[in-house]
Amino acid sequence: MPVGAKKVMVAMSGGVDSSTAALLLKGAGYEVIGVTMRVWVDPHAEEQAGEEARSCCSYKDILDAKRVAAVLDIPHYVLNMKDEFYRDIVSNFISEYLRGRTPNPCVECNRTIKFSYLLNKAWGMGIDYLATGHYVRINFDRESNRYKLLRGLDNDKDQSYMLYVLKQSELKHTFFPVGDKTKQEIRETAEAGGLKVAGKEDSQEICFIPDNDYRSFMERMCPEVVQPGDIVSTGGEKLGRHQGIAFYTIGQRKGLGITATEPLYVVGINPRNNQIVVGGKKETYAGGLIAEKLNYIAGEGPLRPLTVEVKIRYRAPAVPAILYPPEEGLARVEFEEKQKAVTPGQSAVFYNGEEVLGGGIIREPLP
Repeated sequence: MPVGAKKVMVAMSGGVDSSTAALLLKGAGYEVIGVTMRVWVDPHAEEQAGEEARSCCSYKDILDAKRVAAVLDIPHYVLNMKDEFYRDIVSNFISEYLRGRTPNPCVECNRTIKFSYLLNKAWGMGIDYLATGHYVRINFDRESNRYKLLRGLDNDKDQSYMLYVLKQSELKHTFFPVGDKTKQEIRETAEAGGLKVAGKEDSQEICFIPDNDYRSFMERMCPEVVQPGDIVSTGGEKLGRHQGIAFYTIGQRKGLGITATEPLYVVGINPRNNQIVVGGKKETYAGGLIAEKLNYIAGEGPLRPLTVEVKIRYRAPAVPAILYPPEEGLARVEFEEKQKAVTPGQSAVFYNGEEVLGGGIIREPLP
């Protein structure tokens, strides 16, 4: 952490990670200001989920964040960001499914909300730095005069996949205090600091759909998603009917309603013809992918083909691949071994060991 830093805004979700981040920063001598975002949440799902909901940013989470701030004796503010969140995250989530893609709203939230709106808000308040409870690390490389984003020390909690969207200007003004610790260490630190959230369970799934029923959410928010169409084989043979392309994702096997001599999987979604394409297990594998909406942490992509590791889903292992120099805003990735269920709309994140090189949104798989 830079010696000259004084004021730090901590994005406090009410969970143990961000709460402990605030605790650690205050202990390190920084002037800490806690901020909790009030984002848009599906009111119907929130009511149905009730007390069992474990999504972040609920009213209960705001109260938890306020209690932590009181224990730490730091100021705490609630920012109403419902409109921005709905416009940039929820609307994108809906439109991506209508396009036959499977979005990752956490990535978009980091891109447009936390490290754009929130960081700019901090600067507007005269605060130089933003801190979050993400399990990642930042390292400044003096030789290249650049900041590097590294995996979190706790492999089980590493969230670098969600943060490949960060740029040099953002890394320069960001702290990740929990990234060099394990989850168990964070809970122990929180307990020792008198924080009642020390044993609080982690939030799950999509924060704005507390009951985790995205299908019902889509039907409420966008009734036109219920548009029946054909389920066809890769050869074009009609095998059944679907209720709407938004309810399917690449690699899906269950819920197809088709009787066949071999297991069938979703291998393609065709919004233009309103078709779901299915095939055998072998047809779910791809030799590579094309990614768009690219971001490279260093500020520029490779000038020549580069051997990297690539993650195509948050919980997927990183696998060896060749990353080619970007052309016309697109990146081509070729896997060393074919990968299953390369899904348009998800992120492909490029690694060099512990370092996050960057990534992009999967546009299409390659045969």
